Amino acid sequence: MPLKVILLERMRNLGDLGDEVSVKPGYGRNFLIPQGKAIPATRQARATFEARRAELEASARARLAGANERATALNGLAVTVAARASDEGHLYGSVGTREIAEAVAAKGFALERNEVLLPEGVLRNVGEYEIVLSLHADVKASIKLTIIPE
Repeated sequence: MPLKVILLERMRNLGDLGDEVSVKPGYGRNFLIPQGKAIPATRQARATFEARRAELEASARARLAGANERATALNGLAVTVAARASDEGHLYGSVGTREIAEAVAAKGFALERNEVLLPEGVLRNVGEYEIVLSLHADVKASIKLTIIPE
């Protein structure tokens, strides 16, 4: 049985601020509500949300502006990761979101692991890659990643 929640921020593939959506109960109870991204859709919660709507919209605009600034700074950034590799260029292991976020942080930019998108999975070969970063539900940036053998 789906759980109805009111979103407190824009969520990619789910909805916008103030939307009432149905989600799986575990996703709502274990992620959305504890993280402060949604509240249960009750009559009292709707009234509370409407009272706080202006405050939440201002906060959302501020987060979007911050993400746009970060995207401008990060777009086109080139980072290098050294990893153990065979003579043919295959990595012993892989380069994932953690290594990419650490490489960007070493350049002086704050980046969380969950902001790095690797739709095809971890990288297992030496070479150059275009990595997409999701800084906000509406803001994406791309960086150039070079994996070199140690």
